[in-house]
Amino acid sequence: MKNQGSGRVSRGTENWLYNFVVVLSMASLTKPVSGQVLPNAKPEQVGFSSERLQRLDAAMQQKVNEKQFAGIVTIVARHGKVVEFKTYGKKDLATGAPMDKDTIFRIYSMTKPVTGAAMMMLYEEGKWQPDDPISKYIPEFANLKVFKGVDNSGEPVLEDPVHPPTMLQLMTHTAGFTYGSGSDLVDKMYHDQQVLHSATLQEMIDKLAKLPLLYQPGTRWVYSISVDIQGYLVEKLSGKSLPDFMRERIFEPLGMKDTGFYLPKEKMDRLATLYRVSEKNEWTPASPENDLAPDLSKPPTMPSGGGGLLATAQDYLRFAQMLLSGGQLDGVRLLAPPTVKLMTSNHLPDKLMTGEFGVGLQHIRPGMGFGFDVAVFSDPAQAVDITGKGTFLWDGAAGTWFWIDPADDMTFVGMVQRMGGHGPNMQTFSRAMVFQALVGP
Repeated sequence: MKNQGSGRVSRGTENWLYNFVVVLSMASLTKPVSGQVLPNAKPEQVGFSSERLQRLDAAMQQKVNEKQFAGIVTIVARHGKVVEFKTYGKKDLATGAPMDKDTIFRIYSMTKPVTGAAMMMLYEEGKWQPDDPISKYIPEFANLKVFKGVDNSGEPVLEDPVHPPTMLQLMTHTAGFTYGSGSDLVDKMYHDQQVLHSATLQEMIDKLAKLPLLYQPGTRWVYSISVDIQGYLVEKLSGKSLPDFMRERIFEPLGMKDTGFYLPKEKMDRLATLYRVSEKNEWTPASPENDLAPDLSKPPTMPSGGGGLLATAQDYLRFAQMLLSGGQLDGVRLLAPPTVKLMTSNHLPDKLMTGEFGVGLQHIRPGMGFGFDVAVFSDPAQAVDITGKGTFLWDGAAGTWFWIDPADDMTFVGMVQRMGGHGPNMQTFSRAMVFQALVGP
């Protein structure tokens, strides 16, 4: 409405308009923009050196130049704000398609912390307790035996468990299960029974019920099918399928719009090509069938809580930031802070943190233990790592990785697609490159 007096805006209206514009401008600095998962911040605003962050960029680009990876996506966030979000190299080498910020990746075992979060949501509902025997919820496991050795004829010798494996042991890979990829006789049984290729989660449980545990519960740390069992438990305890539970309770509330167990055809062109790398750094597209990846174009009949998800780097950052923020993000709460603390604290006894156990490039050792579906630095200096106390992390079979440092209020997500051989240890490498750029509070 026009001013009926002099035709000029009044002083009061002028002040109001000024304040309104300021508020809008401030909001634009804190509100995530299109294509960005969290608000942006200049490095110096959150304690980083812009100049030193360039070393991180150069180092990632060098990994691509050296053909360690076809392409990389990295995100660094601190104090809830994105400091750097970069892409390097190619999404597909044959077509030359560049890596994009919204590229979708097979994240394999980075699925495990998501399943762990789902289990913790059910824990908060009183559906299970850490000291419960697993058989309380899976009666098929009531009569599990333990592999003791072989007799003179090479046949397996079995014994009763000293105690039934517990839910805590299931959540920490100490229950006695294995994965079927090792050289032990029990691993061969898993392989022969095609446990990971079961038609349904119930079929997987039925097969496992007939197989012995690899070791007495609590006496070893062995990376295992335990998180796929957790996926079955999510279904049984919630009454929903694992994909539906995760979509309704985690992905949709957090705005993880590109995360799921299959890929609609309209998103297929955003999928990073999966590569296998020889010792000579020769790259060939990896066969999904050989890498236990299902047909990604349709929902799986056996959704894998241990390794079945696809996601973008920005989606996974939202999940990671939720954990870092004590179970909530953007006003949406999934978990209470004490529950997140329980999930991300070390639950291994010192006798297992000796360096004897591990998987891939991750080694359980003094100062680095394991929580519920995540590795945890209980004492970084003892573990000879630069990160803050309480940092938790995990990675995936195709090289994807993340770490969350509560002490320094920081999150890092890295996405690549390299099967075959572990390549460089990007967990420790990325922490070194990020922390050398952290110069302030």
